[in-house]
Amino acid sequence: MAAPKVPEVRDIMRIERIGAHSHIRGLGLDDALEPRQVSQGMVGQLASRRAAGVILEMIKDGHIAGRAVLIAGQPGTGKTAIAMGIAQSLGSDTPFTALAGSEIFSLEMSKTEALSQAFRKAIGVRIKEETEIIEGEVVEIQIDRPATGTGAKVGKLTLKTTEMETIYDLGNKMIDSLSKEKVQAGDVITIDKATGKISKLGRSFTRARDYDAMGAQTQFVQCPEGELQKRKEVVHTVSLHEIDVINSRTQGFLALFSGDTGEIKSEVREQINAKVCEWREEGKAEIIPGVLFIDEVHMLDMECFSFLNRALESDLSPVLIMATNRGITRIRGTNYQSPHGIPIDLLDRLLIIATSPYSEKETRQILKIRCEEEDVELSEEAHTVLTRIGMETSLRYAIQLISTAGLVCRKRKGTEVQVEDIKRVYSLFLDEARSSQYMKEYQDSFLFNETQTASMDTS
Repeated sequence: MAAPKVPEVRDIMRIERIGAHSHIRGLGLDDALEPRQVSQGMVGQLASRRAAGVILEMIKDGHIAGRAVLIAGQPGTGKTAIAMGIAQSLGSDTPFTALAGSEIFSLEMSKTEALSQAFRKAIGVRIKEETEIIEGEVVEIQIDRPATGTGAKVGKLTLKTTEMETIYDLGNKMIDSLSKEKVQAGDVITIDKATGKISKLGRSFTRARDYDAMGAQTQFVQCPEGELQKRKEVVHTVSLHEIDVINSRTQGFLALFSGDTGEIKSEVREQINAKVCEWREEGKAEIIPGVLFIDEVHMLDMECFSFLNRALESDLSPVLIMATNRGITRIRGTNYQSPHGIPIDLLDRLLIIATSPYSEKETRQILKIRCEEEDVELSEEAHTVLTRIGMETSLRYAIQLISTAGLVCRKRKGTEVQVEDIKRVYSLFLDEARSSQYMKEYQDSFLFNETQTASMDTS
């Protein structure tokens, strides 16, 4: 009799998407800010990464705020990758806000308000406050449930440190919190006395030999020392925009979840700025200038550039990083041309980082990293062919062929992508040059083509 098939169970809570820059883990620099050839997903662009590393260190030290950086280069030369590398290296504590230049025009608010909100999202406020907590290792949890199944649950929690042990009576709310956090004997926990919030710090080293079903993520910590009850400084990091929304909406912080932020009055912002400056002087808070990244910055118009000029002079201003792939082009909203489509007075303020096209060796290495990220096995010959395609067409086009060739390979029950798979997807999907050639050959068959229009004008 055949063994019954066990259906595959997938964890629907985890969402793992492979994006264009999901392989970037940082800028790939050593301690002396020298770029490694291949590191943390970054390949080549040594001069650009060295320059970005200097900016990164200055941001970390809090030495620069209200400065602007422009990453300029041809399409597919890693401008967004460098910005993502800076974001990854900064860590979760430093605010990083990213938006595209065209987003400003599609929001239900004025352009300057959208930019103001983006600026405020990129400035963090680290607020310090003292709170009383209970910290110890759980010795035993005893919960008594009524025999009838109704009524309040009662229980006892035994906590210990290296010096003392105490039994606490538990109410219904605390029992639910302990159950929700899945606290068990041997866990080291903290309980905030003001809010009743329970946090698991890890598992006690004394339980390290237990044959429990513990996951790879289990962290072992020492049993706390001293008193069970102690005062501790708690640090919260919020953005200025979150403070703005909470103070300008009747529903408070719930407005953040509903997305109903709307336009915020300048008077509210001025009051909040004054309060934050007061907290900073008292030592209750510190301001963390984060990073605002605007991609495709040439899409902004003259009004937006004028606003950026003024906003960068403000005391509360983040580091502004912009990216563009345009050369000398018209400034949107005017008839004047300028380098990168940015007015000269704003260009004067910018530190400009230039990116250059990748060499064949670097292209090969990037494709190898993307194959690992997308979990596609390529034969050596297929890798060589794909690299040549990347050099003759574009790196982006070659990267797009990886997953499609992987699918073709799986359909023919193969385990490794061969040259035939690459050839097949290359013939199925046109690159920009072949698409343009096709359009020229068959332009008479398309509606509103320029040749027809030109011939009608001459007649």
